[in-house]
Amino acid sequence: MYILNLENRQLASQYVATELLKQIKMKPDSVLGLATGNTMTDVYKYLKTLINHNHLQLDQIVTFNLDEYVGLNADSEQSYHTYMYQQLFKHHQTWHKENIFVPRGDVDNLEQECLMYEQYLKDKGPVDIQILGIGENGHIGFNEPGSSFESVTRVVDLSSSTMKANSRYFDSIDDVPKQAISMGLASIMCAKRIILLAMGRNKAEAVSQLIEGEISETLPASILHQHPHVDVIVDNEIFEVLDQDKVQQLERHLS
Repeated sequence: MYILNLENRQLASQYVATELLKQIKMKPDSVLGLATGNTMTDVYKYLKTLINHNHLQLDQIVTFNLDEYVGLNADSEQSYHTYMYQQLFKHHQTWHKENIFVPRGDVDNLEQECLMYEQYLKDKGPVDIQILGIGENGHIGFNEPGSSFESVTRVVDLSSSTMKANSRYFDSIDDVPKQAISMGLASIMCAKRIILLAMGRNKAEAVSQLIEGEISETLPASILHQHPHVDVIVDNEIFEVLDQDKVQQLERHLS
């Protein structure tokens, strides 16, 4: 696990976008694992620009999103289908609709949807690069504290802290769905490479626990210590509160 301080939101987002661009150029049929939320908006803004400037064809690129709210249809303003379309997919015509995978949270049989999604991951994967954010409670995807390290795509109950954090996207916290379909921790770990992006003081405690704490299901992100190729991208606000001895220990372990 490498910890990279890229100073601020702009530089950190540009780095992640550039890594995705490099992957697409190197392998035009790459499988990309995508995330949503405020952390990723600038990543997609820069990626759109880089795609256009490099005249890339995207028809062979396959994408998998981490999660979707249960109960929201794809056209809902707060759905992650809508988020991905608005932030990325509508801006370049060569994205192939049949290669874009986002869980459906409005289906009658959620269990079947989860099984199908996991099978799609196995059939199309492995994911070449999986990008992640991190929740204030250490969740990745919607894998809340206590999630099994063996978990695969499934319906999850959202914690009160996650619902509160996401309530800014809804009219009130009462409108936030209480469940989501989420790619599991074991599913995420199948990716060849993982890039976790964390910015801002409100994420500092979660990243500190990730760097300094033990590997435990109480901190879902801690499973990333068991992956051979993880970059944790942070800004100054986070890096300045990290235990630098721990950061150096990780670097020495990898050297």
